[in-house]
Amino acid sequence: MLLRPIGTRVGALASKPMAALGAAVSIGAVLSFAGPDLASAADASNPGSTQFSVNSTIGVLVSGDVRLAAAAIAPADDAATRGAPSAARAAAELPPAAVRRAVEGEIRRGDTLSVALRRHGLPRSFGPLVAREMRGHFDFRKSQPGHHFIAVVDESGELFEFRYLTSKTDGFRLRRLGNGYQVERDEATLVSRVSRISGIVDTSLYESMQSLGASPQLAQDFASIFAWDLDFSRSVRQGDGYKVLYERLYSVADDGSEAYLRPGRILAAQYDGAAGDFTAIYFEEEEGRGSYYRPDGTSVERSFLLAPMQYGRISSRYSSARRHPILKVTRPHYGIDYAASVGTPVWAVADGEVIYRARAGGFGNLVKVRHMNGYVSYYAHLSRYANGLSVSDHVHQKQLIGYVGQSGLATGPHVCFRMTHQGKYVDPMQVPRSAGRPVSPLSTHLFEGTRDILLAELGGSLLFAVDEAL
Repeated sequence: MLLRPIGTRVGALASKPMAALGAAVSIGAVLSFAGPDLASAADASNPGSTQFSVNSTIGVLVSGDVRLAAAAIAPADDAATRGAPSAARAAAELPPAAVRRAVEGEIRRGDTLSVALRRHGLPRSFGPLVAREMRGHFDFRKSQPGHHFIAVVDESGELFEFRYLTSKTDGFRLRRLGNGYQVERDEATLVSRVSRISGIVDTSLYESMQSLGASPQLAQDFASIFAWDLDFSRSVRQGDGYKVLYERLYSVADDGSEAYLRPGRILAAQYDGAAGDFTAIYFEEEEGRGSYYRPDGTSVERSFLLAPMQYGRISSRYSSARRHPILKVTRPHYGIDYAASVGTPVWAVADGEVIYRARAGGFGNLVKVRHMNGYVSYYAHLSRYANGLSVSDHVHQKQLIGYVGQSGLATGPHVCFRMTHQGKYVDPMQVPRSAGRPVSPLSTHLFEGTRDILLAELGGSLLFAVDEAL
């Protein structure tokens, strides 16, 4: 009996503070072929196809626990298979009748599924078969360039299995079962590693993190955490410092090897600058439902955000008298203009109801959201609205509502952000912002333990992590 465990390296997580704190590890099931790289055993006479045998190994990773079930396979001749790719080695281990052919391909621009399959030499009937069996799970009319597929053909030329991957971590698996087929989600097994970075702002937070090799997503997540306290378009100064303790997510291949995917959750963060010193700690009062808190247990969240986007330059402030750049007349400017490139996401600054979504003269494409206590927020000059956004929709704080544009009376791409209270314009920067819910008294002791561990890790010797290299 030969067992081929999947993801055994996850055991190393037990020594990490995040494991002791119960930090969730993504759950995924992997039904694997024998071998991490189907292309590694490609038949030279038929590029794009691989001869291999199916190994029914199934591994499930649940918060660091690996459970295995495996089919018995014949013992291998080490001398015959030593140094061979795992797919070829598995083929040598199984009887010839079990050998199947795998064809791997990618959807190109303008492709239908059938076109892509036929380009790789697969029968015309496979496209309709896959589309029919996966109806209700995935609509192939929504296929996009870059999606990958692996078709496994048995010795009689029939489709044995079909994997369709919409990303590095997600997809679907169609597998023959008796006289029919079964569809299931195909989710990668993920493990996380804790990492730290620290830096000093020279021009912007985004550029500083990029200079350390951090992904843009990490900078966006960091700015999002402090969006209630800091407007990163106007509050950042040269010499400001920051620290980030965060998860790095890795996918686990069939052979146990790991490949870096993306940054995961930020566990603790600090920003020390001219606008003040801010610290945030991630804490879950309920498993799977966490928020960010200050060291004293109060929430970092507020009823209103300071700005309707993560990054943007203030090009015009709230004023009772401003010379209009197009009309050339002096009149009040009851809003704040955030200059940013066309297409920059714009979000709602608070929970509320959409009461207007249409063209509005000089405002161009405008969205208005009504909030509690008589407040209404305005988002003008948008290039387009968020997909599906309609009047009467309820939106949540930080929910996407549109994109920066130059519609209406505008000299350049920006969003004009305004707020009214009881029908009168007010300075968005002066709107009272009540605090969110603090840590409950029943969770205070657990929070304090979590806080102390994470802050100790955050302040430890710093590891400058380069996403592209690790």
